[in-house]
Amino acid sequence: MVEISREIRRQIGVLIDRHGAVEYVIVGDEKGIFIPELSDYPLGRRLLRGLRYIHTHLKGESFSEDDLTDLALLRFDLMAILQLHPDDRRVAIQTASLTPTAGAAHPYRVEASEPLATFRMDFGSLVSHLERELEKAVATEAREVAASGERAILISVTKESREEAEDSLEELKELARTAGVAVLDVVIQRPRQFNPRYLMGEGKMREVVIRALQLGATILIFDQELSPAQVRSISEMTELKVIDRSQLILDIFARRATSLDGKVQVELAQLKYILPRLTGRGVQMSRLMGGIGGRGPGETKLETDRRRIRDRIAKLERELEELSRGRQQRRQKRVRAGLPIVSIVGYTNAGKSTLLNALTRSHVFTENLLFATLDTSTRRLRFPREREVIITDTVGFIRSLPKSLMGAFKATLEELQDADLLLHLVDCTNPRVEEQIHQVETILEELDLGEKQRLMVFNKVDLLPELKKKSPLGFMKVRQLSRRFNAITVSAVDPPSLESLLQEMERRFWPSSPQS
Repeated sequence: MVEISREIRRQIGVLIDRHGAVEYVIVGDEKGIFIPELSDYPLGRRLLRGLRYIHTHLKGESFSEDDLTDLALLRFDLMAILQLHPDDRRVAIQTASLTPTAGAAHPYRVEASEPLATFRMDFGSLVSHLERELEKAVATEAREVAASGERAILISVTKESREEAEDSLEELKELARTAGVAVLDVVIQRPRQFNPRYLMGEGKMREVVIRALQLGATILIFDQELSPAQVRSISEMTELKVIDRSQLILDIFARRATSLDGKVQVELAQLKYILPRLTGRGVQMSRLMGGIGGRGPGETKLETDRRRIRDRIAKLERELEELSRGRQQRRQKRVRAGLPIVSIVGYTNAGKSTLLNALTRSHVFTENLLFATLDTSTRRLRFPREREVIITDTVGFIRSLPKSLMGAFKATLEELQDADLLLHLVDCTNPRVEEQIHQVETILEELDLGEKQRLMVFNKVDLLPELKKKSPLGFMKVRQLSRRFNAITVSAVDPPSLESLLQEMERRFWPSSPQS
């Protein structure tokens, strides 16, 4: 390598596997080498690539920034440079390897140069020790890894204030927890302008990928929606999975949907999200144009996939229309029965299903997770003097709800059109309570429900004493909001506290009769 490199005045590199076999020989120019795609040696869940990379430097220089970035990004077992001195025949060698210490200033350790003639290294022992140390470091960082084994770094690239970005990331953390993903780290960048290719700056993106590999992350989750081109660009830089907030919400919905209605709506939303993100060899390779130069073996696989997805979308939309007609007939029966209809709406995890259970003594599934309930549940609520109302629980709202999901779930939310009263349930202990109220109001406006009669209900008042100790200002804010919205305060886990809500509902539906 040294002799040939001197003769042709170009850097030469080799990639050697753990058995000592040379897998790749690469020829660069005087200043650097371009490393090919290493598809035969994917990382997967491994912490090291299984290849060591040795190349020459013609001017005896040390590791360049690009060398060390390649080491960290590509996760080589070891990187070594052969330093050729231009003035004489001397050759030195310098090595660098990844460091298992997550808190280190750099994710790699660079050793001092030494003459090649006297250099000795037990590579097998070195790589075994390094892998054990890296595994220990990852285990320490991710003790609370979920059963799925997914470990994520959350990323927010926004021009909003840092406080807004942190609030949104807190919600993204909750979404990740609901999906069974362990969060290892969060990254916030507030750029002057967005990078059309990576959303964040390329240098910062490389830092994030190196950090993710150092911590043993398996997935990058962006708080902002990524374009198909951005997903492709980031995926080309790293072998980690790359998803955005919308895809995470879609995944949670897919896990939670139990009824036929819910499953159809979720699948429809997922297909509409996936369709523009299918990648192939480009429009120029299409076999569908016909004519001269267009004839060939038929559709490409990409085109076949797209056609199948479009066919499936059309089928699901027809199915959804039939289910919608069935729901409409059931709603008409309820309307003909003359019973008042109450719908519980609110931000996700506000306690809607718990309230429905407490009011009607039902057993609808509840859990302290976002989107624990996706399917509409309808129950009868009895009042004194043989009076009844129909009460329904709906899917929770959330900020930045994917448009594809919003469209699909309009079918479910048709239930709200027939409601005589909307109970807007609010988790009054949430630090973003005012913003959540605003988000729900905005979504109701989008659904043309802005004119519906509403009753604001502040839930989880049993937790207010704890909030008062932790955040007196937050407690005062809740009190002020309660007065401003004329809200009724309840605790869905404390049935006696629901008496004021029942009285107010009775007063609204039967104002002329005395309350019991």
